[in-house]
Amino acid sequence: MADRTLQMTLLYDFYGELLTDRQRELFDLYYNEDLSLAEIAQQYGISRQGVRANLMHAEKTLLQMEEKTGFAAGFEQRQSYAARGGEIIRTLRESHGDEKTLAALDELERILDVMKG
Repeated sequence: MADRTLQMTLLYDFYGELLTDRQRELFDLYYNEDLSLAEIAQQYGISRQGVRANLMHAEKTLLQMEEKTGFAAGFEQRQSYAARGGEIIRTLRESHGDEKTLAALDELERILDVMKG
């Protein structure tokens, strides 16, 4: 469930504005506030199945947008590359102590930080 939750919240960050107001509210309560379907249903005066149907439709919308654009996957890939770049910089910094190399590594680190967002 944690992997699904992480995936959905990442997709929501990218495409959440495409959902209806109701879908955003229910999504937030379920994924971010960790309320159960029954708790949300009671709060909104609708059935548990109604909550689930809204969430499933929202999830489908998010997944379809990701399938079409790939923005979230690209973001995750850039984050992974930037993290690996940071590891390489740390390794090089430990083994190359001259001023010119350290300055270049500092610059690379700033570039990676910008790429990470």
